Order: sequence, then structure tokens, then C-alpha cells
Amino acid sequence: MISSEEEQYVCLRCGFNIVNYYPKVCPFCGASNENFITAEECSQKYKVVSSKVNDKINRLNSYPALGLEHSAYCIEIENKKIWIDCPSTFSKNLDPMDKILFTHHHFLGASNLYRGYYTAFVWIHKKDSEHFIARMHHFDKKFNQDFRLSGIEAYIIDGHTPGFTFYIFGDVLFVCDYLIQSGKNFILNPYGSTESTMEGARKLRDIIINRDIKIVCGFNYVKKYYIWKKEFFNLVH
Repeated sequence: MISSEEEQYVCLRCGFNIVNYYPKVCPFCGASNENFITAEECSQKYKVVSSKVNDKINRLNSYPALGLEHSAYCIEIENKKIWIDCPSTFSKNLDPMDKILFTHHHFLGASNLYRGYYTAFVWIHKKDSEHFIARMHHFDKKFNQDFRLSGIEAYIIDGHTPGFTFYIFGDVLFVCDYLIQSGKNFILNPYGSTESTMEGARKLRDIIINRDIKIVCGFNYVKKYYIWKKEFFNLVH
């Protein structure tokens, strides 16, 4: 049994975890509740698999792919494990994580279950925590400024969501879905204000332009920086 005092459902259409209530439609994608399964059923049917990004970072995914399957990332540092974003599937077979840092509120996954079972501390920007789809999720720290934590750098750029935050650890950049693939090309995420997203992209460009970055970790891709950079810099004006 999943250790939680709250009912929880997972939308098979998008993977969003719905906490403590059973709506008629998914609050994230609008799919009817015929597409919901319980979090316990989800844990029985799906597992979380880990793949290596480099010596200190692993990519986490639900398997089989769940809804709009997204990646989370586990950073190992100082004998701790810190996640960037969270898988939609809850698993008791993972090593305990110390913290879960979110880029924004769209990929909250099963974070409240990991928080309860592993006592992980969950961080997100205050503005994103206030969005209605996040209202039933638990957050231990709601930040509102850039910060550094155990060698991880967090930069708030807004745009796609009001509190969108990207992260840098060593030579790895974590951008989730600020930049997404459309066919063979990349585009800036169209969800949100186009003007604010472009402004955020400029902030991102200015911060990384002189950084020694080798890998970019997105919500459904891991790419060499020099390949990703060409696409990204062509979009920013």
C-alpha cells in the first residue's frame, strides 16, 4: 500500500497527479475522469527507470511511458540525492531523495507521495505554487529569488509560467519544457505569454552565454549543448 492519508489519482492522458479529490475532468489536460487510475494502481502498472546522464546525474522516467511522459533528474552530491522535477509514477524502489526542486508547476508528478514516504523537502517558486492545479500539493519551501544549493544554481526567468526556474549543475543545464521539440526543430513553449517567454529566453541566453555547458536536460530529451545551443540562439531575438 502507498503510505498516504490522501486519495490520489493519475491521469493516463497526461500523467498529472490529482491529490485529495476526484474531479470530473483532469485539471491539467481536461481529460474525463474515465482516464484516471489510483496512485496505487499506477505504481503497480508503471515503474520508474533510471538512465545515466553523467557520473553524477541520472534521468528518471516512468515506464511504460505515462501520459505526456516527462523526465525528472537525480543529482548525486554531498552524499545526497536532489531531484529536478518529479516522475508521475510513485516507486518505493528508488534511493531516498533529500529534496525535489521544481522548474514549474506542470510536472509535480507524485512529489507529495515521495515527500511523505521519503520525507523529501519540496521546493517551488511561490507564484507557481499558487496556481489552482497546484493547490492540493505540498511544498516545504516557496522561493522567490535565485539561489544556490549544494552546487546547484537556480535562476528564475518567468515566461512559460510566472515562476519558471531553470537550474545549472556543473556543466549541465536543466530547462524542462521551456524549449520543446516541434517536428525536427525546437520552439519556445507556446503555453503562456509569448512576450514574457521571449523575455525569459533572453535572460536564459544572457546567463548561459559564457558558461561552460556540455549537456542540456529537457522534459523529454537530453542533448549535447552545442547542438541545442544553435536551435535556442536562433529563436531568441
